[in-house]
Amino acid sequence: MQKIVTVIGARPQFIKAAAVSRAFAGVKGLQELILHTGQHFDDNMSKVFFDQMSIPRPAYNLGVHSMDHGAMTGAMLTGIEKILKAERPDLVLVYGDTNSTLSGALAASKLGIPVAHVEAGLRSYNMSMPEEINRIVTDRLSTLLFCPTITAVQNLNKEGYEAFGKTILLTGDVMYDAMLIYRHIAHPPSGIQLPASFVLATIHRAENTDDPGRLRNIIESLNAMAETSAVVLPLHPRTRKYIQQGGMPALNSGITVTSPLGYLEMIYLLEQCKMVVTDSGGLQKEAYFINRPCITVREETEWTELVEAGCNTICGSKKDTILKAFNHYIDKEVNFPPGLYGNGDASEQIVQALLNR
Repeated sequence: MQKIVTVIGARPQFIKAAAVSRAFAGVKGLQELILHTGQHFDDNMSKVFFDQMSIPRPAYNLGVHSMDHGAMTGAMLTGIEKILKAERPDLVLVYGDTNSTLSGALAASKLGIPVAHVEAGLRSYNMSMPEEINRIVTDRLSTLLFCPTITAVQNLNKEGYEAFGKTILLTGDVMYDAMLIYRHIAHPPSGIQLPASFVLATIHRAENTDDPGRLRNIIESLNAMAETSAVVLPLHPRTRKYIQQGGMPALNSGITVTSPLGYLEMIYLLEQCKMVVTDSGGLQKEAYFINRPCITVREETEWTELVEAGCNTICGSKKDTILKAFNHYIDKEVNFPPGLYGNGDASEQIVQALLNR
């Protein structure tokens, strides 16, 4: 029996882990223990995902959150190391590119425990992003690299990972698995009157929220969209804080603001919206899964295949560029080529690889 400790801590990881943990269930020869770092901690950012998606309850919760990057990573590293010494797992499984990901990979590596990285090989080539640092270091520390796309495999090959003795597997994207599993039970958020037709927007990355000029431009862009099209804006706590501090334009009355929503409510909004405006990596893909065009308010994306396909436009924070993309997608029927993220069996491939390693 192999014991696997899965380290998660942030909203996107809950979605990915939900699909893989379902694949673990009932497989003889594998035991999974979930370790929640606490990086996302309030009910709307954490507990609701475990409730809605039937994710196994964490065996451990470190409760580490609301710190600077260094302090958070250090606290997580200390807590994870202590648990790994007690549990002595055969492998540690990590997801994505958060501080939880990096801490899990570091703690396991220092104890000589193999690491498997789900969503390996992604690159934005922007080293000012904490996520880019996290994913590069995690890939280097991992033994098993589960890649969601051909581009991710190519990135690792270009960087010489085969020479490091790594196992690189193209599995497809576990977020596509999750979409196929949960889409049929998506439901509207309670207590919110949704417009008949709307743009779905989310803004949460520090590069946007912590830069007053960028945040102002994005808000002005959403306000301009709301002159002709309703906008629904689930508001991240960090974004809400900076807006409430003042100095930002008032939100147009055509913008419906909500608290952060669970996965099932977000999938429902995706189904109902006509396009997406976001700085989220996961939402870019989810828009594609449901055939909705996406405007990405970042300077780059890891999901370059969406841009190449014409269903995602990278706009940065320039108002004119954002509104040009908005008008383009309003007027144009977009093609969504199938199969960019696998066949919906990534989770099964990952579990089988762990079983057979």
